[in-house]
Amino acid sequence: MIDHEFDQARAERFAERLVDDLNRGGVALMTSIGHRTGLFDAMAGIRPSTTEQIADAASLNERYVREWLGAMVTGGIVEHDPQEGTYHLPREHAAFLTRAASPDNIAVTAQLIPLLGSVEDGVVDSFRHGGGVPYSAFPRFHEVMAEDSGQTVVAALEDHILPLVPGLTGRLKTGIDVLDVGCGSGRALNLMARAFPNSRFVGYDFSEEAITRARDEAEENGTTNARFEVKDVAELEDESRYDLITTFDAIHDQAKPAQVLEGIARALKYDGVYLMQDIAGSSYLHNNMDHPLGPLLYTISTMHCMTVSLAQDGEGLGTMWGEEKAKAMLREAGFSRVEVKQLPHDIFNNYFVVTKG
Repeated sequence: MIDHEFDQARAERFAERLVDDLNRGGVALMTSIGHRTGLFDAMAGIRPSTTEQIADAASLNERYVREWLGAMVTGGIVEHDPQEGTYHLPREHAAFLTRAASPDNIAVTAQLIPLLGSVEDGVVDSFRHGGGVPYSAFPRFHEVMAEDSGQTVVAALEDHILPLVPGLTGRLKTGIDVLDVGCGSGRALNLMARAFPNSRFVGYDFSEEAITRARDEAEENGTTNARFEVKDVAELEDESRYDLITTFDAIHDQAKPAQVLEGIARALKYDGVYLMQDIAGSSYLHNNMDHPLGPLLYTISTMHCMTVSLAQDGEGLGTMWGEEKAKAMLREAGFSRVEVKQLPHDIFNNYFVVTKG
């Protein structure tokens, strides 16, 4: 039963917000296209130009560029001079939209919008019948994730992330054994292997495509102290073998996350360190009401992280499993000490420094 009179002003404000959401969604899709086609990069390097000049600079079809610019101008991304017939990408906007702006290039993350939208039919079917959408259904997944991690985790790894563990950089220089669980395309592990040639690195992932990418990068750079294997990380068999184990955004979308964490605990030496990067957030919805990325992260969870786990008859923890749940699961896996750290420039992630003793 309705317990209050209909508030027309409230309804109109909500309708306006929905229209704005539709517009922002369109801008996000066009931002992804601007990144993939190199349009932002081309526009950042030229003065105010016509559609033909911009298309030529980016080696693209003018008609498509013209229509794309319509979305960019009305969306407040690009400036337009109707008298001169020119378009301009302000430097202040280019600072968050070009490859040169990495790690601040938000256009990289905008690629998630069309990527997730491409599996909408499968997710809708899962709403009705249960189950989930498998990794194999996501086009360009490893490509987008590698680019995204390249400007978040990989870019900050040496100077910011590894120093979160006291003394770790020194140990890596001397030489230790390192395992990256769910290594994906191996960007982080390959970087560490190049930076610390005295240490030995292993990467596991169940995706053959990802492991191929990782091996190719290692071969291209002549990296000989890193090896990559296709492996179900829920079936880790190593015992007390590694001084450092890392996971980068890899635990919450596992089919059997508790089993993976238990395997990591077994594989870690008693005096070793487990460094787990995962999404910053709470396990409780009401604590995430002011999260600056709340709607996006719950969307990513619904459209990817949760559904790929459920597709494997998994637990479906989801992106927003949260700090509280993560701490509890780490302790249940056999870790006695869990510290949660954050980086000032990183609103996406928590960094869990985990040990047995």
